[in-house]
Amino acid sequence: MFTSDMILDATLIPAMLVALVAGLLSFLSPCVLPIVPPYLAYMGGVSVGEMAEGRSARRRTLLAAGFFVLGLSTVFLLLGAAASAFGRALLQWQGWFVPIAGAIIMIFGAHFLGVIRIPFLSREARIDAGDRGGSAFGAYVLGLAFAFGWTPCLGPILGTILGLAATEADLARGMALLAVYALGLGIPFLLVAAFFPRLGRIMQGMKRNMERIERTSGLLLWTVGLMMVTGQFTAFSWWLLETFPSLALIG
Repeated sequence: MFTSDMILDATLIPAMLVALVAGLLSFLSPCVLPIVPPYLAYMGGVSVGEMAEGRSARRRTLLAAGFFVLGLSTVFLLLGAAASAFGRALLQWQGWFVPIAGAIIMIFGAHFLGVIRIPFLSREARIDAGDRGGSAFGAYVLGLAFAFGWTPCLGPILGTILGLAATEADLARGMALLAVYALGLGIPFLLVAAFFPRLGRIMQGMKRNMERIERTSGLLLWTVGLMMVTGQFTAFSWWLLETFPSLALIG
């Protein structure tokens, strides 16, 4: 039986913060942000114009968005469980596994920073979910398809969180990290559905700054990878605990 102290303590907080920011950056990525309004409208069975002008259309879209987020969260939680199980299997080689994972994450960061380009990380394998618009079940299916289909495009960021989950080597903690990542990616979908078109205008401004968003993502990944390679990520967790003793009460 899992207890709260197994799932959440001060040593997990930095990883959860990284997962939350990573989820948000995934939402802002070039392969997600541009398709958000039409995707939401399709799931709600309305047009983008109706979603912008009618409250009832936005309510339908918000409900669909909720089931969509539930669908993608299902996939990410399963991935978190798999990564944690993999990390547990490699527990005896943890001393080697963590820096190797960190080095791979640094390569992902370099990809986003434009230092190197890894072609397969710039593609997405979209899955055709059929005609599923306009229903809660259809939105859930689309959420599943989205999580699977966009995984190659989200690969560098998602891979970082899966790497962190694997180093946890604990099922509950690994799933907690992916749950936070899913929140970071999913909550913006809900906000856009609820407050479109006001947030739609903000999104247009974000599209004009895609290069900066990508470089921010790259810097985050590269820094996390470097901290894993040098062992500073764990050291930072304990520094937080020593600096803010109240964090010890968490869990």
